[in-house]
Amino acid sequence: MSLTSRLTRQFESPTKTLISRIPVKHEKHAHHSFDETPHRDLFSLNALLATYVRNNDALAAWGLFCRMHCDCSDLNSYTFTPVLVACSVLPDPRRGRQIHSLAIKTGSDSETVTKTALIDMYSKCGYLGDSVRVFEETKLKDVVAWNTMLSSFLRHGFAKDALSVFESMRRDRVKLSEFTMCSILKACASLDALRQGKQVHALVIVKGRDLVVLGTALIDFYSNCGFVGEAMKVFCNINCRKDDVIYNALVSGCVRNRKYKEAFSIMSNMKPNLIVLTSAIAACSENSDLWTGKQMHCVAVRLGFMLDTQLCNVLLDMYAKCGKILTASFLFDQITQRDVVSWTSIIDAFGSHGCGIEAIELFKKMGQEQSSVSPNQVTFLAVLSACGHSGLVEQGRECFVLMREKHGVEPGPEHYACFIDLLGRAGQIEEVWCLFHDMVKRGTKPTGLVWAALLNACRVNLDVTRGEFAAKHLFELEPDEPGNYVMLSNFYAAVGRWDGVEDLRSIMKEKRLIKEVGSSWVTAECCHGAVECIS
Repeated sequence: MSLTSRLTRQFESPTKTLISRIPVKHEKHAHHSFDETPHRDLFSLNALLATYVRNNDALAAWGLFCRMHCDCSDLNSYTFTPVLVACSVLPDPRRGRQIHSLAIKTGSDSETVTKTALIDMYSKCGYLGDSVRVFEETKLKDVVAWNTMLSSFLRHGFAKDALSVFESMRRDRVKLSEFTMCSILKACASLDALRQGKQVHALVIVKGRDLVVLGTALIDFYSNCGFVGEAMKVFCNINCRKDDVIYNALVSGCVRNRKYKEAFSIMSNMKPNLIVLTSAIAACSENSDLWTGKQMHCVAVRLGFMLDTQLCNVLLDMYAKCGKILTASFLFDQITQRDVVSWTSIIDAFGSHGCGIEAIELFKKMGQEQSSVSPNQVTFLAVLSACGHSGLVEQGRECFVLMREKHGVEPGPEHYACFIDLLGRAGQIEEVWCLFHDMVKRGTKPTGLVWAALLNACRVNLDVTRGEFAAKHLFELEPDEPGNYVMLSNFYAAVGRWDGVEDLRSIMKEKRLIKEVGSSWVTAECCHGAVECIS
């Protein structure tokens, strides 16, 4: 069945279905806006619809559209485009499909502007396949449609496919925009594709594009690939006045690549702002660089930025990753407006330091405070991980149940993997497999993380048959991951299958797979500064 016919069949009694889904207060608001519009022609109503979307009032836009659908028979592409933008942020993705089928019925779906809005809506709702199908159905693809498809692949982490889209654009001689160049540089950065990124840079120069617009994208690209010198050259070649965004990108790139002298030199020529400090501290957190992070903390205090929740969150994370759990806890207590990231960060900090009981207490306190914050999927993952680090089986079991029953958060594969690992280490192998079957029954597809957790549980509990079953599926998903061979080798060693250990070592040699050597950064502080050591 074609996409058109499938969507048309899904759209039954459109007026009744659309109106029935509007909350009462927004339905009244929509009626009021519709009735109070002095010139109730389609142009005026489309303008009002676009205004709601620009003001991020998606529900009001939806309500107005439903009234328009009831009372206007001549809806056009400028009606469907803004409401599709609204559908991309509304909680029920079926609304977008309803609009699509209505556009098909009215013939508005043939317009390029409608097709582009549909590509974007499906992508933002998580339906990349439908985005691609709509794109392929688009007869007249302008640069905006191409750029939307490019962004869709990047949004879902398919940078290679984004590069393929870019190549198709060049073959079709599409006039590339600054947005195209920025998107493809982002794709090159995520793939460490230095050669392709340099080709895009050359294209920017040849076509005489404005470096003020593309300078930040080029600086991000080179610094993400580890070429800070090239990023500095781009920065120096921007002859006009440089804005804070470009400075922020360069400082963050320098800190990320441990070029601290250069970072401080750049910061001395500008007034550090909230964004540059936040990104620089986040880079210190990634590198576990306590000494530089402390310098950034001092600057933030001096400039009065410590009331910003996001900055405090990254500072908290930085101190926790550098082993300063008490400092992290002190910072958490000083945050005046804690959000879900604040709570999740401190729970994860205590959990990763083996303080599982304290992490659980913080999780309970999270819902008890007057300005209570609802936990999200990342929060529950942090709690389960804390239970795993401290062997708190009962608390982990309670958290897993609360997740779905009290908070309405559906566990993902990463939550199942974490809980399976906790149960496996505690010797609860039968419960491990019951949990696995429940996961499959609920429609959650096992990932490599899940199969690896199952294999590890079988190793701890000497469950040979089911361990081999888990290993088979793990290697089907990730056949060239060296860590999987090491894990299976440890499993065979645990059950006394030394012939299997030798076979795996031979396969790794044949495939030239080498497990990455573990390392850790240690910052040894002294009165004269800091010395970094690697072990």
